[in-house]
Amino acid sequence: MTNYSKSRAMMQRGIDFLGCETAIMCGAMSWVSERNLVSAISNAGGFGVIACGAMTPELLDAEIAATKELTDKPFGVNLITMHPQLFDLIEVCNKYGVTHVVLAGGIPPKGSVEAIKAFGGKVIVFAPTLALAKKLLRSGGDALVIEGMEAGGHIGPVATSVLAQEFLPALAEDHVVFVAGGIGRGEAIASYLEMGASGVQLGTRFACATESIAHPDFKKAFFRAKARDAEASVQVDPRLPVIPVRALKNKGTEEFTKKQIEVAGMLDRQEVDMGAAQLEIEHFWAGALRRAVVDGDIENGSIMAGQSVGMVTKEEPVADIITELMEQCEAALSGR
Repeated sequence: MTNYSKSRAMMQRGIDFLGCETAIMCGAMSWVSERNLVSAISNAGGFGVIACGAMTPELLDAEIAATKELTDKPFGVNLITMHPQLFDLIEVCNKYGVTHVVLAGGIPPKGSVEAIKAFGGKVIVFAPTLALAKKLLRSGGDALVIEGMEAGGHIGPVATSVLAQEFLPALAEDHVVFVAGGIGRGEAIASYLEMGASGVQLGTRFACATESIAHPDFKKAFFRAKARDAEASVQVDPRLPVIPVRALKNKGTEEFTKKQIEVAGMLDRQEVDMGAAQLEIEHFWAGALRRAVVDGDIENGSIMAGQSVGMVTKEEPVADIITELMEQCEAALSGR
C-alpha cells in the first residue's frame, strides 16, 4: 500500500485504535455488511464491521466464524442496543475475541458496555448530542461516531458538517472520534481530519463494491440514483418515536408509512408496549431491506442509501475504492 504519509499521520490515532492500515471504517449495513464485504474491507486496509441487525446469537456466531475464515485482520461487530438478546450477542463476540463492538440505535443498556470491556473489547458508541457524547465516553465508550443526516439507514436531524464543527473542537483532543454521513470522496475525509477527526466511516460508498453480495438490481438502483433521490422517512405518529430512515424513494417507502399506522393502532389497542412497538418497526426494516438487498425487489424493498449515492456510479473492488479515497485525501492534504 502507498505510504499516504500526510493522511496516515492525521489518522494515526484512529489507525492505532482500529489496528488497521487506514482509519476508514465501513458503516454496518444490514444484509450488506456480511462476511464477504467485511473481510474484503479489512483485507484492503480498512475496517470492516458486521451488521448484526436482527440476527439471532446463532446466526451471528456463524457470521463471525465465516468472516474469520476470510481475513486475519481486525474487524468489528455492530449490535443494536434494543435487541432483546443483546447480552447473548455480546457473549458471542466474547467467544470469538471480537476486538471492537459498535453499539448503535440508542443509549447502551446498563451493563452492556461493562460486559464488552470485561473480555477486552473496545466499545464504539454513537451520540446525537454533545452532552450525550460526553456522558457515553465518560461511561466507558472508547470511541465515538458522529453521524450526520446525510447518511443512509437510521439518521438524526443534524448535518454532518454541523455536528463536526460542534463535536470535534470539544472532543477530538482527548478522544477517538470518527465522522460519518455523506462522505463519498477523499477531499471530505481530509477536511474532517483537519478538523480533528481520527478517521471516518462510510457505508453507501461500499454498498455496491464488487465484493458486496447485494443483488445486481439493488446496485443498479444506486448507479441510477442522485443525491436528492435518497429521502428520509416521515414520522406518522408523535407517540411512536421512529428514528427516520434514509432510502431511495419507492413503493417500500409508502409501505413504511402504512406500517407505522398499523403499529400505532396496536399501541391504541394496548396490544403492544412501546418497546415491542419499536421492535415491530425494526423487524419491518429487516424484512424490507432483505427484499431489496438479497431478493432484488427494488420496488417494494427498502433501498437504504445515503446522499453520497450520486457518487456511486459503478461496481468496483473494495481495494480500488479505498485506494481512490486515500489518494484524493492525500492530494487534498498536500495542496495539490
